[in-house]
Amino acid sequence: MTTILLVGCGKMGGALLDGWLDRGMPGSDILVVDPVEAKAPTRPGVAVVAEFGLVPAGWHPDVVVFAVKPQVIDAALPPYGALRGPVFLSIAAGKPLSFFARHLGADRPVVRAMPNTPAAVRRGMTVAVANQHVSAGQKALCADLLSAVGETAWIDDESQMDAVTALSGSGPAYVFLLAEVMAEAGVAAGLPRDLADRLARATVTGSGELLRQSAERPETLRQNVTSPGGTTYAALQVLMRTDGVATLMRDAVAAAAARSRELAGA
Repeated sequence: MTTILLVGCGKMGGALLDGWLDRGMPGSDILVVDPVEAKAPTRPGVAVVAEFGLVPAGWHPDVVVFAVKPQVIDAALPPYGALRGPVFLSIAAGKPLSFFARHLGADRPVVRAMPNTPAAVRRGMTVAVANQHVSAGQKALCADLLSAVGETAWIDDESQMDAVTALSGSGPAYVFLLAEVMAEAGVAAGLPRDLADRLARATVTGSGELLRQSAERPETLRQNVTSPGGTTYAALQVLMRTDGVATLMRDAVAAAAARSRELAGA
């Protein structure tokens, strides 16, 4: 049995909670700290309190999951330093392991994770890094909890988390933008708005599912759909030119990574 103290039950915290419950975890093994949920809890069987001070004295969690916004975690975190024994798992963007060492104690086991928004439909991608105090068993436990909303990968070098944030954390927005501009291009080419939106959405989601299920690399799939001298070939001559998509994406990811480093040092 694993007991969890979930701090914050917004979109990402709620997605994790729903994933755990759908897997069959008893609601009685989870306690949520969230002032909004405390007013009208939405998950039957899961106890909710408004603040840390209302956590029952006999509640000894194996894991404390911080799923609050980075803007409020500075104020929310300090009381949890009184807990002894759990591994602390944070999905607060931009907060490095050193931040938790300062607020919780330098000897506490902490895992920092970066999920992305497809976690809401169990297709998320989460990358995690652990400090030196996390045991193998605690790492496996955190991996299992995170896998309830999608795939999980681990890194050993925390400095890579800025690139992770730029690629997969911010990445869904890039895909949504692709669908958006594809639809706009369809309208410019003469299609009705509703049809252009439908075609763009279905093409992006269908291609993503094909990519997910295929063992082929993305460039191989691209080549498979590109006939020499055909319509796709003509479009790719534009998209793959020197100032095209590859350059724009490198610049975009680099900008996001730089901003991630700035926020971590703020």
